[in-house]
Amino acid sequence: MTASARDLAAATPATRDRYADLLRVASLGTVVLGHWLMAAVSADGIGNLLALVPPLQVLTWGLQVMPVFFFVGGFSHALSHRSLERRADGRPVYAAFLRARLRRLLRPTLVFVLVWAALALVVQLAGADRGPLAGAALRMVTQPLWFIGIYLAMVAFTPPLLRAHARWGWAAFAALAAAAALVDVLRFALHVPYAEFLNFAFVWLAVHQLGFLRADGRIRRPALLGAAGLAGAVLLVAAGPYPLSMVGMPGEKVSNMAPPTLALLCHGMWLVGAVQLAARPAAALLARPRVWRGVVAANGVAMTAFLWHLTAMLGVYAVQLALGLRLPGPATAAWWAQVPVRLLAAAVLTALLVACFRRFEAPSPAGNAPGSGPAAALGTTLALLGILGLSMTGLGGLLEGHTATLVALPVTAPAAIGMALAGAWLVERSASARRVRLRG
Repeated sequence: MTASARDLAAATPATRDRYADLLRVASLGTVVLGHWLMAAVSADGIGNLLALVPPLQVLTWGLQVMPVFFFVGGFSHALSHRSLERRADGRPVYAAFLRARLRRLLRPTLVFVLVWAALALVVQLAGADRGPLAGAALRMVTQPLWFIGIYLAMVAFTPPLLRAHARWGWAAFAALAAAAALVDVLRFALHVPYAEFLNFAFVWLAVHQLGFLRADGRIRRPALLGAAGLAGAVLLVAAGPYPLSMVGMPGEKVSNMAPPTLALLCHGMWLVGAVQLAARPAAALLARPRVWRGVVAANGVAMTAFLWHLTAMLGVYAVQLALGLRLPGPATAAWWAQVPVRLLAAAVLTALLVACFRRFEAPSPAGNAPGSGPAAALGTTLALLGILGLSMTGLGGLLEGHTATLVALPVTAPAAIGMALAGAWLVERSASARRVRLRG
């Protein structure tokens, strides 16, 4: 426990919603654990345990908790934007809001990307990427970045959607949910090309909108919300064409995740209802100083741990191979017997990586300068496209110009990295752009 975490915990105002902080940490921690468990690594490459043992896919209805993270994001964004507006004395706050929300997210992400890009380049120049494990590792290590790209879009859309929430409340959420349902009709019934990609916005923004409702205390019947979501998800999966798994499976024709479906939105609704039901007992637990200090400390490094957790897992397997230890076949008795040891080793290595890189997640003052809204919006757009593109291309084939398709556009890893860096720079420079224009 660091002294700063103790100080922050002791200085927590009585009005702070501690449960939101717990949900943020718990959701990221659950995703990390799920990734560690799903990775089926063998001498032949890296597979997916859920694809090898399909009955385990039902576990994704509890382990796929990314909707909870986006729900908490909506709650936090609503509070942050309203706080900026109260202090702005009528000045525009869009650029300041983007800088404040994105700075702590982009800095550790870009450090992770640059470190891994340099490592990937060295591996490929040495010709060490031709093995099944190394090649798969370079492809998969950036895959979790998709959620950061989506999160950037949520931040960018917060001001207009918050205004829609202020005017229409639950109807704004219902409109997004209806749009998600319509997209699935266009996708599955009418076979309209590329329509499915719209649900990257509608599904996740609908979950995000639930966070606004929580900020205003308007989720008064969480049991009803959860029951409706669970019933909807069960009916959609039972009727098809929605698969059982709430995460993507290799080779499947339809995924609930990429692009998201109405079934995933229903899954998110039942999760939100469930966590809201647990809010009161959790509040009593978080009132204990030791528990709250742990949550504060974990929040300070949660993004860094998420970014590096797959690196840690791959490191565990690399050490195992370097020591000449046999990798048992996935889902065999020997493989399951090694699971506790692998999880412990991955947790230790993640902690070491966090110790190295946590400084980049440390909050820094963003200032209240109004800034240029268009420059900040353009920067955010470039950053989210770059990060989403990199999550799809991976870092394999840097020297061969490997491409992946982002919606309908081909993108390479170097181009994606360049967009992410340019976007982050524009967001940072948006305040200076505003000052220059004012002086002119």
